[in-house]
This record gives sequence, C-alpha cells and structure tokens, in this order.
Amino acid sequence: MGRAHEVRAASMAATAAKKTKIYSRYGKEIYMAAKSGVPDPNMNQTLKRVIEKAKAAQVPADVIKRNIEKAKGSNAEAYIENRYEGFGPGGSTILVDTLSDNSNRTLAEVRSCFNKAHCNLGKAGCVSYQYDNTGILSLKGNEEEVLDSLLMAEVDVLDVESDDEGYVTLYVAPTDLFKAKDALEADKGEIEFAVLENKMLPQEYITLDSEEDRNQLNRLLTYLDDVDDVQQVYHNVENL
Repeated sequence: MGRAHEVRAASMAATAAKKTKIYSRYGKEIYMAAKSGVPDPNMNQTLKRVIEKAKAAQVPADVIKRNIEKAKGSNAEAYIENRYEGFGPGGSTILVDTLSDNSNRTLAEVRSCFNKAHCNLGKAGCVSYQYDNTGILSLKGNEEEVLDSLLMAEVDVLDVESDDEGYVTLYVAPTDLFKAKDALEADKGEIEFAVLENKMLPQEYITLDSEEDRNQLNRLLTYLDDVDDVQQVYHNVENL
C-alpha cells in the first residue's frame, strides 16, 4: 500500500508491549514539556502540542494527566536527547533517538544492541544526512478537500498520498505540522488523526533480498525496542 500505509502502521499500538513503549515515550515528552514551563496546556503551547501528538498516538488521558502531575512535584528529572546512527545488513541504515537521564548508560545499551545483532554503530552524522525531518498527518478524508484547506492556509505540502482505506497522508515541513493541523480543524472541526508527528524519513528506501538479512535487522530492532531510553528508531528498509 506504499509509504503512507507503512508510516501509519508503524504508529499503531498493535500489542500491549508496543502500547507500553508508546506510553513511556510520550510520558517523558509530556513531563519535559510540563516541567520546562507552566504545567497547564492552556498556558504552555509546547505542552499542548505534545499532548495533541500523544492523543493521536492513542495515549490514554490518565497517562497524560499522571505525567503532568508528576511535573508539578519537587523532584526534577533531567532527560537528555541523543541520536545514534549505524549500519545494518545489506546497506541498511538506522537512526536511534533516545531520551535519557544517563547518556553513558544509554550509549552502552544501544552499542550492546548493535553488537548483539552483528551490526555497526557509527559516528554522529554518518547516515542522518540521508534522512529528512518531515511532518506527517494522516486522516480519513477527501484528498482534494484536504489540499484546498491547506492551500488556503498557505501550508506547503511536500507530498500527499491517498489509499483505498480512505486515508489521506500529508507530508509537510516539520515546522508546519501544527499549522496544517489547525487549518484542517478550522475547516472540518476536531479530527481524529491516525498520525500526527514529525518523523525522520529516508530519502531512498532499499529492500533486503535475503531472509537472513531481514532477520538480522529485525533482531536489532527488537533489541532496541527493549531499551527503555529509546524513543524512536528509523531505518530505510521497506520490506520488513
């Protein structure tokens, strides 16, 4: 079904473990946004936007509320963002975004994942130049109507895809993600987005021809998924 389907599928919580990972990821982002300003989304635009993305990812209200309340406490947890880059089998590339209170521990855990999967952790910048930071919105609707709404709001749509499930997936500059969301909801009211997020998308996708290579990359992704500090993993393989 193409790139739009893969992007949407990757954002869906299909299992309890996947849901737990998503809740943890957004919990940290909500906590950080609330801690860095007023812990009220009506007075903290950053917090409001993180909550909107969390809701699109089907994060429950109690998880959102719990992390806002946590930020109101006296204990201050400091999380640091890091990105790790590396190489998998068959010319595949991997980006790993983390959010951690201990960067040394996180680096050791990420390196261990690459080593166990017989993949190579590289230096900063070794593969990220092959990816583009992109705002993605996916919703059910009519492509022409959706594009008209964004045209009127002067949102520059980089690409658009529609599928036979009735979804329209829009690719915009990351800075235009919420400008596009606000424009669509101004026209159509509140929308349930299947995806509302900035993601790193590879400029070119590859296929892994051998089952051995696919299994090797899947092992790496499984190891990384088990690391609590890992927030997002991106790769350039389209046939996993």
